Amino acid sequence: MWYALDLTPDGDTLLVTSPDFPEVTSFGATRDDALQRGRLAIEEAIAGRMADALDIPPPRPVPGPGPSVDLALLSVLKAGLYMQLRARGLTRADLMRRLGWQREQVDRLFRLTHKSTLQQIEAAYKALGAELRVDGCFPDERAA
Repeated sequence: MWYALDLTPDGDTLLVTSPDFPEVTSFGATRDDALQRGRLAIEEAIAGRMADALDIPPPRPVPGPGPSVDLALLSVLKAGLYMQLRARGLTRADLMRRLGWQREQVDRLFRLTHKSTLQQIEAAYKALGAELRVDGCFPDERAA
């Protein structure tokens, strides 16, 4: 999943912003550095929005025509779980009750820096009745 970035020359650096996240501002010495810093800034913005119970813009399924960054799979799954929870009008406490887990266990699902297991993520999606699918992992047989 992809988020767009804007890279603007600013002296001998590149200013990094995102049309999806007005709070994202960073700089990079090179294009690659700017993209990496943009990715980290977007992940910080997502973490901040989850902490503040704010909406997260949905990512794009494919990169746009301009600079874009993809997020780590675990970050995508955690952000998606958060968006599923909000879309259903539920709270973390509701998820805690559905899973039968302690509060800290559920809170970790929404920390991008915590290395939750795939089994934990799958259990949380299932508890919400949300479908967790992975598309695009396999070669398209029709292209062969």
